[in-house]
Amino acid sequence: MTQNTQLEKGALGLAESIVMGVAGTAPAFSVAATTATLIAAVGTLSAASLLYCGLIMFGITLSFMHLNRVITNAGASYAWVGQVFHPVLGFFAGWALLVASAVFMVSGTIPAATATLILIDPNLATDPDKVALVAAVWLVLVGAVIVKGIKPTSYTQVLMTGIEVGVLVVVIIAALIQFGKNPVHDFSWRWFSPGEFTPTLFATGALTALFFFWGWDVTLNLNEETRDASSAPGRGAVAAMIIVLLLFMTFALAVLFVLSDAEVEQSSTNVVFALADKLFPRPWSYLAVIAVMLSSVGTLETSILQFTRTMYAKGRDGALHPRYAILHKSWRTPWVATAVIVGFGLVLLFFSSYFPSINLIIKDSVNAIGFQVAFYYGLTGYACAWHFRAEACRGPVPFLLLLLWPASSATFLVFVAGYSIPTFDLVTVLIGIGGIAFGVVPMVLNRLRGFA
Repeated sequence: MTQNTQLEKGALGLAESIVMGVAGTAPAFSVAATTATLIAAVGTLSAASLLYCGLIMFGITLSFMHLNRVITNAGASYAWVGQVFHPVLGFFAGWALLVASAVFMVSGTIPAATATLILIDPNLATDPDKVALVAAVWLVLVGAVIVKGIKPTSYTQVLMTGIEVGVLVVVIIAALIQFGKNPVHDFSWRWFSPGEFTPTLFATGALTALFFFWGWDVTLNLNEETRDASSAPGRGAVAAMIIVLLLFMTFALAVLFVLSDAEVEQSSTNVVFALADKLFPRPWSYLAVIAVMLSSVGTLETSILQFTRTMYAKGRDGALHPRYAILHKSWRTPWVATAVIVGFGLVLLFFSSYFPSINLIIKDSVNAIGFQVAFYYGLTGYACAWHFRAEACRGPVPFLLLLLWPASSATFLVFVAGYSIPTFDLVTVLIGIGGIAFGVVPMVLNRLRGFA
C-alpha cells in the first residue's frame, strides 16, 4: 500500500484516545436518552445494573485491548474476528457496526436537534419535522469537520467533551449536596445487591445498560492514526470505560435522589434538564441542555469515525468495494465513506419525521443498536478468548484476563441479545436483525464483482 492510501499516522496521543473513548459513549446523551427507560425497567437498581453491566463490558474492553496488540487495524472487530475465525464472520462483525452506526445517525442527531430547539423555543422540540430538519443540519456539519481531518476532529472533541463532562459532574455534586440528607428515594445498600435482581429483571435492564456503554471502542478504530498504535488505543479504551462507569452510576444515583418516579417518567429523554432545573435557577439549568447537545454532537462524530474507518478497512481489504478506501489527498480521511454515512443518515432522518413521536424513534433505535452491539462485541470477546487460549494457560491472571472474562462477557451479551428479541416490535426487528442479515447482499455482490 502506498503512502497516499494510508490514514494519517501518529495524529492522536493517549490523552486524545481517552477523550475519544469517553465521547464515544456520550455520557450526557446516554443518561438523557436512556436513564428514564432504565429506571422504568429496574427502578432503584439502576446504578447496580450499570455497575454489573459495566463489569461485564470490561471483559469486552480487555478483548479489544489484547487483540489490538497483535492485529492493529482500523477495522477493529471486522479484522480481528475475520482473522481469528473466518472472513465471513469478520464481515458480519464489521457490518453490524456499520448498521448500528447508521441507525445512530437518527438516535444521535435527534437529541442534539431537540436540545438546540429547546434553547430556541421549547415548543418546537416536540415537532418531528422540525427536529428532523435541525438534526440534518447537525449531521452535515459534523460530517464536514470529520472530512477536514482527524486533528480538527480531535480538537473539536476535546472541547465538547470537556464541557459536557464538567456540567455532568457539577450536576451530580449539586444533587448529592442538596438532596443527600433527604433524598426523594431513601437510599439503601440493597440498591447494589445482586440478590435483588431476578434473571428477568437483570436481562431487561441489561440491554438498556449496554446502550450506555457502547462507543468507547472508537479508540481502536482510530488505532492506525494513534501514536504507539498497538497499545495506546487499548489503554485509552480502558481508562474511558472507568471514567464513564463512574459517571453513569453516580448520575443514576443523583436522579433517584432528586426526582420522583413521576418526574422521571415525565422528563423522559430530558431527564438531565429536569434534574438541573430542580437544582439550579434558570437560566443556569440550561447548561444541562447545552451539555446534552454537545454530547450528542460528540458521539455523532465518533460514530461517523467508527463507520468510516471500518468501511475504509473493508474497502482496503476488498471485503467491500475499493472506492470506500479512497482517502482525501490532503486531509488523509476516507471522504467517500463519510459521504455515504452522511447521505444515509439524511435518508433515515427523512423517514423518521413520519414517526408519531420523538420518544418512539429513540426507543426503537436504542433497542436495535443494543442488539447489533451485542452481536459484534460478543464475536470480539470470543475471538480474544480463542486467539489467546494457549497464552491463557500460563497462570490464573492470564486465564482471567485473556480467556475467562472476555468469553464470559461475550456469552452474557449473546444471552441478552437472544432474550431481547421477543420484546422487539416490528420496526426494531427489521432494523436490528434485518439490518445485520441484509449484509449478505453486499457481501455476495462484492464477491460476484471480483473484489473479494
